Amino acid sequence: MLAYLVRHGEAVGERDDPARPLSKRGERAIGDLAWLLAHHFELMPGHIFHSPKSRAAQTASILSRILPRAPEPVESEGLAPMDDPGVWAQRLEVMDLDTMLVGHLPHLPRLASVLLLDSGRRFLEFTPGTVVCLERTGEWKVKWMITPDILKPL
Repeated sequence: MLAYLVRHGEAVGERDDPARPLSKRGERAIGDLAWLLAHHFELMPGHIFHSPKSRAAQTASILSRILPRAPEPVESEGLAPMDDPGVWAQRLEVMDLDTMLVGHLPHLPRLASVLLLDSGRRFLEFTPGTVVCLERTGEWKVKWMITPDILKPL
């Protein structure tokens, strides 16, 4: 079982729009990321869950549209910035299908820490548009990680 932790794409500033949807650049970057995940990684998650915030919902929607045979994204509690990462750590332990979670800082790095180190200390950096693939084989481990900087030369 794989868990894909995805930070939403670049959002507009709060001054421009308090709801902070994705910027045009953020939309393009997530589209490029989705294309890479679809064509080079052949990613096909069984579930896509996102936080209630618009930038996470938009990111999940773009990923769902471009990834082959991807399910419709589902809004889920427990993925907001300050939510307890233990909630999703427990959910992932009993899931069988590869699952993509689209969320925010500081939640995603805290979730990765709980899964990998059984602690809440941050040790992975999640810039906007980062994807971390974790694999559960008895215990969780990092399988791969993509940051937006990797996409620039492509």
